[in-house]
Amino acid sequence: MSLTDLQAREAAHFIPVVNRHPVALVEGQGSLVRDTEGREYTDLMAGWGVTCIGHCHPTLAAAIADQASRLMQTTNIFYTLPQLDLIDKLAELAPGSLNRSFLTNCGTEAVEGALKVAHRANGRPKFISTLGAFHGRSLGALSVNGSAKHREPYKALMQETVQIPFGDAGAAAAAIDAQTCAIIVEPVQGEGGVHVPVSGYMTELRKLCDNTGALLIADEVQTGIGRTGKMFGVEHDGVVPDIMTLGKGLGGGFPVAAFLVTEEVAKTVQVGDHGTTFGGNPLACAAANAVLRVVEEEKLVERSASLGAKLAAHLRAYGEANREKVELVRGLGLLQGLVLRDAKQAATIPARALQAGVIVNVTGGNVVRFFPPLNIPEDQLFEAVDVVLSLV
Repeated sequence: MSLTDLQAREAAHFIPVVNRHPVALVEGQGSLVRDTEGREYTDLMAGWGVTCIGHCHPTLAAAIADQASRLMQTTNIFYTLPQLDLIDKLAELAPGSLNRSFLTNCGTEAVEGALKVAHRANGRPKFISTLGAFHGRSLGALSVNGSAKHREPYKALMQETVQIPFGDAGAAAAAIDAQTCAIIVEPVQGEGGVHVPVSGYMTELRKLCDNTGALLIADEVQTGIGRTGKMFGVEHDGVVPDIMTLGKGLGGGFPVAAFLVTEEVAKTVQVGDHGTTFGGNPLACAAANAVLRVVEEEKLVERSASLGAKLAAHLRAYGEANREKVELVRGLGLLQGLVLRDAKQAATIPARALQAGVIVNVTGGNVVRFFPPLNIPEDQLFEAVDVVLSLV
């Protein structure tokens, strides 16, 4: 089929809420994907940070195939071994006392569950979130989103929240009070423009919550599973939140997510307080177990730290040589942002990069975001990055 034929099929039946690139992808392997015409692209987006171990990793594909031939779905009123294996592993990996988890289908659902459980834990009505934050698009998640373009169309349907500047512990101190249920925050803002807070920011939020009885929710949907050079972003400050959400990289391409809570929070939850039909199904759990095994065996957290440092240095060198174009570089691990001075120029880069065989995106208006698979070959990464830089 020609691209025109594909676009006609979409126009006939798809709800038009997405602006698509004029490409139909049909297969991928590692950091490369191919379209219907056989053209190959280096993927520096990793499916919004999802394919953390690359596309169709053999271990992941085999685990999915094996489990699919045995048992794909049942209900949560039965035990299944893949789910037990996954919650055991999450408890082992998670920092501190985050040893209880609930499995969902996506990061948005994980955030919804986190908000509900936080309210159940202390009964308070007020949530604090940060400007520029992205926590999902369902109504609960939208209520704590920090982007007006996502929130405003549905404002009448949402509970009001207090929004403060990201990275400003003083603003958090001024906003928190006896009615605050929780502060929800990303260790690094991804969609907001790859904003990295000063060292100790999460530590200060932890202290504020401890002093007021509020909970700290760390949204690790994008930063978790090694993306920032630590297994979880909160580890950069050595902080243990009360609740932590995971998604994206947890399934390596298969839809699975989770929220984790401490024993203290778990004790406040009763049977029937939350539920899901598909969350934690055997197939999803088998996929997540395979991803975590690959991340450990291939030492991808360590690789994210080391390769991310090289990427940051490479981008900074380009920025120093092109100060008229580049404002700064920021990021952690293999989540890096090149902040451009010209937002209009930045907006043209994804389409032009695609024509040159590279998939990359711009977020926050003027930030070229690089978040490739954690196991992308080094030469492949820098070759693709240089293609993007040639378009700035």
